[in-house]
Amino acid sequence: MEEKRELLSSVAKSITASPIQELSHLAQRCNAINLAEGFPDFPAPSHIKDAAISAINSDFNQYRHVQGICDYVAIVMNQMHGLDVNPLTDVAICCGQTEAFAAATFAIIDKGDEVVLFDPCYETYEGCIKMAGGVPVYVPLDPPHWTLDPNKFIKSFSRRTKAVILNSPHNPTGKVFTKDELEIIAGECRTRNCLAITDEVYEHITFNSEKHISLASFPGMRERTIITSSLSKTFSVTGWRVGWAIAPAFIASAIRNIHVKVTDSAPAPFQEAALTALRSPPEYFESLRSDYESRRDYIVNLLARIGFKIHFKPQGAFFLFAEIPENCPLSDVEYVRKLIQQAGVVAVPGCGFFHADSSVEKLSQDSYNYQDRYIRFAFCKSDHTLASAAKRLGELLDAAGCLNLK
Repeated sequence: MEEKRELLSSVAKSITASPIQELSHLAQRCNAINLAEGFPDFPAPSHIKDAAISAINSDFNQYRHVQGICDYVAIVMNQMHGLDVNPLTDVAICCGQTEAFAAATFAIIDKGDEVVLFDPCYETYEGCIKMAGGVPVYVPLDPPHWTLDPNKFIKSFSRRTKAVILNSPHNPTGKVFTKDELEIIAGECRTRNCLAITDEVYEHITFNSEKHISLASFPGMRERTIITSSLSKTFSVTGWRVGWAIAPAFIASAIRNIHVKVTDSAPAPFQEAALTALRSPPEYFESLRSDYESRRDYIVNLLARIGFKIHFKPQGAFFLFAEIPENCPLSDVEYVRKLIQQAGVVAVPGCGFFHADSSVEKLSQDSYNYQDRYIRFAFCKSDHTLASAAKRLGELLDAAGCLNLK
């Protein structure tokens, strides 16, 4: 087997399966309730499903580019952020945000280019950067509120820095970057003449008074920002794989060319259905936020009640990054394994989102190691799923009402 492994490219060797996948297999064997993966387990809106069915019945089944998606995306970006987007030149339709991000990375990153990311972060970013030959440079956000330290951010730059990656609302923490933080990021990009790639898939899922602000809306950033997003999270269709990148025309053209070479086109009937989704009235988005806010409050109250430390209530997205009870000696991986085996509930160990080299100034040995103390719970689940998880967890409470894993 080792001899055969030598046939693999260096990139393939560097991208390995996560140890967390072992926990996924364990969860399947234990028939655990899934609060791990970030996909809804409730139906997508019926009018959007009907549009997809109609498209299939109308034989929109071959390679296709639906320009109308670009038109609507441009309208939405103007309405939400005041951005002037040319739908004919500035938008590339891709197979979900994941491909849009990958194509954006391949379009701008050369071997040895450094790319700044905020830690913790979604694991796909690192893989794309490495496949492009780039070097990830991690800037830790400071717990428990995941604030950006300007000094750490500025120190992360070098003469080789090519781009900054920004995901807001943020997976896994639920943080929405503040206007002041975005000003700092934009200012440094301008000063260093760097590009930015943003992941804005949770743009419509924010809570309370929080509002999503696109980095591209800051002065001097429209011409240096690649925005990536998709239908997936907003319309509960993570399997449809329709996303887009918005960028200056010459970058959007490069992304489009890479997309065509890799996948040729996003799924045709779902592109047609995207037109219906993107025309949804304001009431749809208001209902989306309200529903997710209720789910957020439910899981925050549940986990806080049974002993988890909730220092930071998610401001957006649909994940809760909860800290393991203070007196618990288990690591995040050990805790999730016991959670699966004893409670029949699965979440994601936080270590999968952290990186050992994520501090510009290394942590001293006696400092608090928080990177194995967090667990991510997804609350994009039906009321029945959340109630079932609460019931299973409730069966393992000790006399003080706290979760007792043995």
